[in-house]
Amino acid sequence: MTTTRTRFTGRTALVTGAGSGIGRAIALALAAEGAQVAVAGRRREPLDETVRLIEEQGGKALAVTADVTDATEVGALVDAVVDRFGSLDVAVNNAGVFRGGQPLADLPEDDWRAQLDTNVTGVFLALRAQIRRMRQQPSGGAIVNIASTFGAHTRQPGAAAYSATKAAVSVLTRGAALDHIRDGVRINAVSPGAVETPMSLRPGETDADRTERARATLPLGRVSTTDEIAAAVLYLASDDASSVVGTDLVVDSGATA
Repeated sequence: MTTTRTRFTGRTALVTGAGSGIGRAIALALAAEGAQVAVAGRRREPLDETVRLIEEQGGKALAVTADVTDATEVGALVDAVVDRFGSLDVAVNNAGVFRGGQPLADLPEDDWRAQLDTNVTGVFLALRAQIRRMRQQPSGGAIVNIASTFGAHTRQPGAAAYSATKAAVSVLTRGAALDHIRDGVRINAVSPGAVETPMSLRPGETDADRTERARATLPLGRVSTTDEIAAAVLYLASDDASSVVGTDLVVDSGATA
């Protein structure tokens, strides 16, 4: 028998980078458990598709275009969510970019700055705006940042800059968690390993190629699904994890075990 969970009924959630992949899966999972969900990203069309999928399953959703590297846009994003739904109870900072595949000495400066701006400064700006709102609410709030196993947990050739930015997300999460838990804002991170998204495909690799590689190299024998990452995020954002503060939950098919 399938039991419908309602851990987020009556709560408002914001997910950045929600136009596809992990972000969309998180938004859909939050809506399925009762949340009103605001989805954010740079491009409107994929956000509208996420909203459509949420509304098809009976949920409420709002699409807001915003660039997380712009403090003014991030502030306006939080204001739009609160204006529409009345509160901001859960935030998931998923927006991120990967520019790599070559040794660090060959990485263009623009690629370095793009990753630093989105993956680190973008998370900082989002956190700051979200915390400032949540600490005004009697119920506080919960924030989950999406880091990566690349960074604090493992490294790989061709991903030095990306790994540095994601390690920063892990450390930023822990520091912010200590700063604001007494404000009623609980902050954690999830670090995915290889997931069934285009980002985990190597150059020229097909989905079938990745399946064979994962079967041979990962302890679990397969990559994670986006739904599995979403489940980890929802756990940390829910009251089930009410005493979990500043953790970085690895979901990686055993790759870093």
